[in-house]
Amino acid sequence: MTQKTKNIQPLVRTNDPVMLVTGSAKRIGAAIIRAAHEQGYRVIIHCYHSEHEANTLANELNETWANSAVVILADLAVVNDTKALAQFVQTIMQAFGQLDVLVHNASRFYPSPLGSIDQSQWDELFLTNAKAPLLLSQAFYPYLKTQQGCIISLLDIHAHDKPFGNYAVYNMAKAAHRMMVQSLALDMAPDVRVNGVAPGVNILPEADSDQALDSEQQKSIIDSIPMQRIGKPDEIAHSVLYLAQASYVTGEIITVDGGRSLTLAGGS
Repeated sequence: MTQKTKNIQPLVRTNDPVMLVTGSAKRIGAAIIRAAHEQGYRVIIHCYHSEHEANTLANELNETWANSAVVILADLAVVNDTKALAQFVQTIMQAFGQLDVLVHNASRFYPSPLGSIDQSQWDELFLTNAKAPLLLSQAFYPYLKTQQGCIISLLDIHAHDKPFGNYAVYNMAKAAHRMMVQSLALDMAPDVRVNGVAPGVNILPEADSDQALDSEQQKSIIDSIPMQRIGKPDEIAHSVLYLAQASYVTGEIITVDGGRSLTLAGGS
């Protein structure tokens, strides 16, 4: 269970809020980091496999505002070990001495067709999409409570009544994460607010991934979206930043999907 810290330097501005985003070296996570940084947040970029991208992002942000971004490298499986989790929390809290916003963005996503579902798929998909968000929320709750902070989870429009075909384990894990948001909103009130953002197609799979889509598949998806385009990571980040500042909103899940959930009845 690797944990490494990069770019932690002496602080200059100590009154600015701090946001931790899991899985934030690139794509939607990086967009959230950039948007938060632009609004005056000090940011903690968490990653596991994308250390180079994370360090590049942190260096860029620190050039515009010194000592404002750090990188924490860790496997989210730290939640399976009490001592490792405690060390992870300590490492995070040493970065800036406080935590105001925790964003659960890290996620694994791949199909699990009936007949091929196995224990490893269950463990991995539930770890990143349900177990780690819950145990990290619990571990950071005392620090978030001190700051009267908040938790924001990245969910999925398919986590509620519209399952992806052949993605049973992922669907179940995201549905559990959605219920976590609503449950913790009750359990952590009034000290910590807990909300979620449910994207639709706001970013396409990477071209070299096993989930890559060809042009015909992309056109089919766009045709199914009332707004007639793929969403942008910045549009997710905008909603996350709104929820970070919406002091009387808790237990809510904002759908950011260009209207796709209005026309989607489950399936691919």
